[in-house]
Amino acid sequence: MRLITIQCKAEMLRIIRNPYYVFWSLLMPIMFYFIFTRVVNTGNDDPTWRAHYLMSMATFSVMGSAIMTLGIRLVQERTQGWTTFIRITPLPGSVYFFGKMFGQTMMHLFSVICIFAAGYFINGVSLTAGQWVLSGLWILIGSLPFLAIGTLVGAMKRVDTASGVSNVIYMALAVAGGMWMPIEILPRLMQKIGHWLPSYNYGNGAWEIVRGSAPHWSNVLILLGYLVVFMLLSVYIRKKQEAV
Repeated sequence: MRLITIQCKAEMLRIIRNPYYVFWSLLMPIMFYFIFTRVVNTGNDDPTWRAHYLMSMATFSVMGSAIMTLGIRLVQERTQGWTTFIRITPLPGSVYFFGKMFGQTMMHLFSVICIFAAGYFINGVSLTAGQWVLSGLWILIGSLPFLAIGTLVGAMKRVDTASGVSNVIYMALAVAGGMWMPIEILPRLMQKIGHWLPSYNYGNGAWEIVRGSAPHWSNVLILLGYLVVFMLLSVYIRKKQEAV
């Protein structure tokens, strides 16, 4: 526990000491939300829809940060020799990755707070205190499978390859998962596929909360299943790489 605590503190210090990264990580989600709700305006002023779309943009932003930011940073550190140096220290690899995921989760927390504030002040989204808190917790906890995808992206050898692949995964999951538009307007085959994607189940949990319900058990189980699979794959790939 002491090693984990120290590594998490070190990771947070590393993030805070890069003010440009912090600034853009917090500004970009707000810009996305503003563009998609005020510039590209659907004309739908229904309060339920505004709350629904706020959760879509929050989950969309956090999912992208988990997949792209974490993955690309891991590739950069490996190409710079940092992970090789870590392997010859007493620090276990699992603690190193836990620290990375913890630091990224803290950035997600700040992003969620900023997006929720933007929803309240820009579009007048009004939710109960319980809905704000529960949806925020769901977004943070539900991002774990996407952080696991980020570790898979981080196993790639080149930064440009990781950037391209993570972009494709991110956009495909967002569109097919109903984050940009209701999944009901997609072709029937895509709807069937979408209901099994982690992005849809991630977003649907938050959508259910703002509608006054609770996330479905299927949402929880599917996300948990993806988390286990992606983490096992990540561990396997990294062990293969270390053995070479």
